[in-house]
Parts: sequence; structure tokens; C-alpha cells
Amino acid sequence: MLILLVAYLGGVLTILSPCILPVLPFVFARADRPFRSHGLPMLLGMALAFAAVATLAAVGGGWIVTLNEYGRYAALAVLALFGVTLLFPAVADRMTRPLVALGLRMSEPRGNAGEGAGTASIFSPLLLGVGTGLLWAPCAGPILGLILTGAALNGASVGTSLLLFAYAAGACTSLAAALLFGGRLFAAMKRSLHAGEWMRRAAGAAVLVGVGAIALGLDTGLLARLSVGTTSQLEQALVEKIKESNKPQPPREAHAEPVALREDTDLVRVSEQEVRPAAAPARELKVEGNFPSLAGATEWINSTPLTPESLRGKVVLIDFWTYSCINCLRTLPYVRAWAEKYRDAGLVVIGVHTPEFAFEKRSANVRKAAKDLGIDFPVAMDNDYAIWRGFDNRAWPAFYFIDAEGRIRHHQFGENRYDKAELVIQQLLAEAGQKIRVADGLVTPLGQGTQAAPGAQPALSGETYLGHERAHGFASPGGIVRDQAKVYQPASSSLRINQWAIAGDWTVEAERAVLNGVGGRIAYRFQARDLHLVLGPAANGKPVRFRVLVDGKPPLADHGSDTDAEGHGVIDAQKLYQLVRQAGGAKDRLFEIEFLDAGAQAYAFTFG
Repeated sequence: MLILLVAYLGGVLTILSPCILPVLPFVFARADRPFRSHGLPMLLGMALAFAAVATLAAVGGGWIVTLNEYGRYAALAVLALFGVTLLFPAVADRMTRPLVALGLRMSEPRGNAGEGAGTASIFSPLLLGVGTGLLWAPCAGPILGLILTGAALNGASVGTSLLLFAYAAGACTSLAAALLFGGRLFAAMKRSLHAGEWMRRAAGAAVLVGVGAIALGLDTGLLARLSVGTTSQLEQALVEKIKESNKPQPPREAHAEPVALREDTDLVRVSEQEVRPAAAPARELKVEGNFPSLAGATEWINSTPLTPESLRGKVVLIDFWTYSCINCLRTLPYVRAWAEKYRDAGLVVIGVHTPEFAFEKRSANVRKAAKDLGIDFPVAMDNDYAIWRGFDNRAWPAFYFIDAEGRIRHHQFGENRYDKAELVIQQLLAEAGQKIRVADGLVTPLGQGTQAAPGAQPALSGETYLGHERAHGFASPGGIVRDQAKVYQPASSSLRINQWAIAGDWTVEAERAVLNGVGGRIAYRFQARDLHLVLGPAANGKPVRFRVLVDGKPPLADHGSDTDAEGHGVIDAQKLYQLVRQAGGAKDRLFEIEFLDAGAQAYAFTFG
């Protein structure tokens, strides 16, 4: 209820913005007419316009993601145009002149009142309301921007629709007040026009300066920090409240108990047998629900689009994963082995790639990761979390087992319990009456690098995010400065277990820390066998060289799969890097990484 109230108040406050002034003459032109026949249709038209804008935002979100780096240039072009219209009101006047003319024509009274005039009188204010809404929306301020951004990134949802309705209701309340009180409100607003114009031009100049800086790559974090609104300070304060209350909470990874490495080096292939009822799983396989739709996939890899109907008669394993998740990577050897072993017996494995970080929404990144990881089974890109919500999923990695009749019969979260998962597959195939011969026994693959099983000793260090949105354990002097460049001082000598610090010129954004200069460092005191770090190269794609130290020395035998014995490595893609794998098991160590080039992006530590 609080979020809806904030959205409603944001809508009410939009009328205080100076750039709403050109819209008000259309409203006041109707102030002397009956509210029921003229005011209400206008309000309805305005609500329809807001709904149309929100729908375009939701539908266009996936398109913008598909544009990848070209979307950045499009965004810069739009910002530049917006800055020009703020700086030069004459340009904005020319751009909106067609809508203004249409509004004035619709505001003119009808000369004839014959048959059908009632219909015309309703249709005219309805269209005027639509035009008013389209003119109103660009001035609507940051709260509407947050709602529309949520729709674009997360897809349409009941929550977004309710927030938009509350916002539109607030804006319509302002419009209704304007209709009822007419010229008095307009006169009061007009007194603020001169100051508003100067604010408008100053904002336009700031936007153009920011666009130039971003285009030149001078500050990759400026776009997110740029303020272009001329809305009142009260609305801006409400933005912070709605940000905290309404932002989607990313799901957490499911961590299972670690298991010891297996001695086997390949799939077990003892003898061949028919698929028959196996030893009963730990519990009876009850029906947990029907196979949800896969229509929400934004793209398919290794397959044409699949549907529950087209998979009827097959046993299906749904694997929710994302390619920078260490827990997901460690399950892949088993998932690949099941897909290979039981493919001819009627098993279809579908990897549902639901991203955690923004870079995991890029098709090129996911396709490259699938190829590098040896994934040849179908992968559905779930950028909008539509499939995730359909399954009511809660974690990465997550397995859902679906029988030949399209019913969910079992699910499990996290790593380990692979034997139980395979027994479920065997049982569902046997229930389907499959007679294909497969290798006897259970698969026991040995993963390498980031796909290796976790250590025998439990890791006492847990997943740690470097973006300010979910950061914890940060120990650099002065704390994190959000979304602004700052030179941080070293604190590695005083770090306690599970504390981390940065040194050098960094900008800590919501989901990552970005290095602005050469020689930046990150330190972390950890206790685990393996240390991984999700990293990305510079924004322009240029690789970033780095060097790792463990307790102040090169890692030697304790180096990870993405470093050499001297600790040297290169960041050439946005992915998870294994930087330390201790030969002697989990120990309390001080990890340090120094970046020899500017632009490194650091997202999250994970351990094993």
C-alpha cells in the first residue's frame, strides 16, 4: 500500500513541473463544460495514453537488450535530443506543434448539435485526453521513469500495472483539479514560468555535457547519475523511497553441502540394460503441478522454440542456471552427462538461462558461454524472468523433473544429490514405457576448472557482491561512495576474515565496481579452497591485464584455472574467473588482485 501511495503522490505532483504548462491550456479550454460529458472522457483518454506508453516500455525492453552495444548509442542520441529540446524551447515547440494544433482543434466547440452530437462530444475530449497524456508523459518525472524502467527490464506484471494505475490516478487527480478550478491554478503556475525556463535550459546544458562525456568514454557511470528532471524536490525525495520498496529483489543462489571429488575420470559404462524402474527415490514422486509455459523465452539457443505441448511424451529436465554462477557451473558436468546418456531414451534437457547481472542478458555473451561450456542441449534465454515466475522458482541452480504427461513430479535446489536426481530421471523414463538400452550405473563426471566439485572442507567465506546495492563486509576507509568516482585508500593489512577493500580510483555502481584508472586493487581475506571473481573488461571491450597475490606472494601451485603460477591473467570477457585453487585445501588467506589496465569491472566473489 505504501508503494502505491508513493506512486499516486508522484502522479499528483507532476502538475507542479514547469514543463506541464503548455499542456494546461487544453485542459482549461474544457473547464466551462460539464464534467461528466467532457472531463471524464478526457481523463479516460489520458489514462489510455499512459497505459500505451507503459506497454511500449515493457515490450521494448527485450528489444533494447537485443541491441546490445547499439542500444547505448541509441540512448545517447535520445538523451542528446532531449537536451537540445530543454536548452532550446523553440525546438521543442516545433516538435510538439502537431499535437498542440490537434489539441486546439479538439478544444474548439462544435457548431452543430444535431443527431450524433453526443457521440462526437465524447469522442473529442477522449482524443484530447490521449494527446494530453502523450504531452504529459515526458514531463512526468522520475517516479514514472522508475515504473517504466521496471516494466522494460522485468516485463509486464500485476505489480507494475498497479503502480502505473496509481500514478495515472494521481496525474488524473491533478488534471481533474485543473478542470474544476480552471484559470486560477494556471495563473499561479504561470508565475513560476520564468524560473522554470532557466532551470529547463540549465538541465539541457548539463544533459549535453554528460552525453559528450559518455560518448568520449570519460565516465562510464555518468549516465546513471545524470539528473535531467525539473520536477519538485518533494517528488525527487519520493523516488528514493519507491526505489527501496519497489526494486525487484534478485533471487539468491542455492548452496548445497560440498562433496568430495570423485576418483572417476569419465562416465561409468558398465553394461547395457533397458530403462526399468530403479531403486525408489527418497520419497514418492507426487504431482507438483503442470508444465508451465515456455513462451516467455526471449531467445532460444541450440533449438527452435519448444512448448509443453511439443514435448508431451518426453521426460523433461528443466535446469535454471546463469553462466556466471559458480554453483550452476559445478552442476553442468552432470547435466551434460544426463543429456547425453538418456537422450535416445526420451529425455529432453532444457537449460533456462535466467540472468543475475545485466551482461548476462546479452545474446552474444550467453551463446559464447554455451559454446565454451560444451552445452549442446536447448537453452531458453529467460531475460524477463517469465519462465522463472511460471515455475515459481527461487534459486540457482534448480532442477525440475517433468514426466511424459506434462506434470512436474520432483524438484531440487542447489548442488549435490546428483544420484537422487538421476534416479528420478530413470523412474520417469520407466513410467513412460521407454525400452531404449542405456549404460548401467550412475554418471560420475569429473569437472575441470570452474566446473570442478567444491572442496571437501566447507568454505567459510560466502558470496560477496561488490556493487553497493548488495555489498557487505566492505572495509576501505570512508566507506562506499555510491555512483561517484573516488580514490580509495588501501586497507588490506587490517582486514578480518570475510572483509574486503578496494584501492585506487573506482566508481562503485549498483551491481559492480568500475576501475577508472590504472593500478587499482581489490583485497579479500577469505577461508575456502577456491576463490572466484566475476569480472568484465573495459567498457569498450579492451582486455584488462591483472596480477594475483596470495599472502603477498605469487600463488604458484595455488593458482586458479584463469591465472598462471605467477598470478598473471587477462580479463577478455564478462564471466566468472577462477583465480585461486589451493592445493592444500581451505585455508585463511589474504587475496589481492592488481589491475594493470583501466576499465576493469568487478561484480562478485564466490568460493568453493
